[in-house]
Amino acid sequence: MNKALHGRQGTHLLFPLSILGILVVINLVKGADYFSVSLINGAIYGNIPNILFGASELVILSIGMTFVTASSRGQDISVGVAAAITSAVFVQVLLRAPEITPPVIFEGFLVSCAAGMLIGAFNGSLVAVFKVQPMVATLILFTAGRSISFMIDGKLSPVLANELTSRIGGVIPGIPIQTPIILTALFILLIALVLKVTNLRLYVETVGINEKAARLNGINPVAMKFLTYVILGFCCAAAGFIAVCKAGRHDSVNILKFVEMDAILAVAIGGNALSGGKFSIAGSVIGAYTIEMLSRTLLRLEVGTETIKAFKAVFIIILMVVSSPVLRERASRVKRALETGGLQGLLKKREA
Repeated sequence: MNKALHGRQGTHLLFPLSILGILVVINLVKGADYFSVSLINGAIYGNIPNILFGASELVILSIGMTFVTASSRGQDISVGVAAAITSAVFVQVLLRAPEITPPVIFEGFLVSCAAGMLIGAFNGSLVAVFKVQPMVATLILFTAGRSISFMIDGKLSPVLANELTSRIGGVIPGIPIQTPIILTALFILLIALVLKVTNLRLYVETVGINEKAARLNGINPVAMKFLTYVILGFCCAAAGFIAVCKAGRHDSVNILKFVEMDAILAVAIGGNALSGGKFSIAGSVIGAYTIEMLSRTLLRLEVGTETIKAFKAVFIIILMVVSSPVLRERASRVKRALETGGLQGLLKKREA
């Protein structure tokens, strides 16, 4: 059984790793120095570190999106907006303190996490309790959320002119790796630990595959869906915290703008079915880094910023076609025919 499980996970990871490999080859053709790194002011910089740095928020959001997709069979299109609200709360806590110190930053982060989990609870209630379709339920916050964030900011764009937050969004002296990369790695380890020591994966997958069967086995589908949205709210707070520390200011309009589509795409690239059920956190993480590499590769190929959106749209269409049930069924038929009767058997089957 363990071998079958590992084989299934390997199959899911094959697709995102293949795309990642193709992008690496394209970049190596563009310039052989792609993997070169340099030490600047005690920190490591280069194409790969920049990708890890740039994708920090997307990785965290894609993890939360994976849980929601698996349990509710739908997607949350308000994650960027939720992160804008939680980061606005974080900034206000800091600005109202007499002095910005590590305890104050930690307090601000906890308050922003509470705000994110409340947002998740709101969306989760609509989906789990009132049976509203996930995309429709989260459309409410997607529409009004940035206005709420702007009001929290006091209709301004507050600046975080602070050395501590700059280090969180940049580099801590004496540590060569950029802080957001370290925070993202710790977040991934935390999620991996939770999945290891709890039955969260089993419960979420069971609810996503068959709610009635889950209920018969003593699992509460409403509670599990609600929980996954609360987890996503926590992910939004973590992503917003990193994003605002990176920027050094809070811009309600532009912070993590349009990240929702990238988070959904990361889940899909990771081999996760958007219709729910079994999921792979590792796949979603690789998918997030793949999207960041894709964006930077297109910029390296001198594709315009606005044109990149068109390329991503084409990429999504190709991805949906490749991962469609129809194409998968035909591919499995070809595979079975080749395994049983070889090429001649396949040709005979077509003639028949």
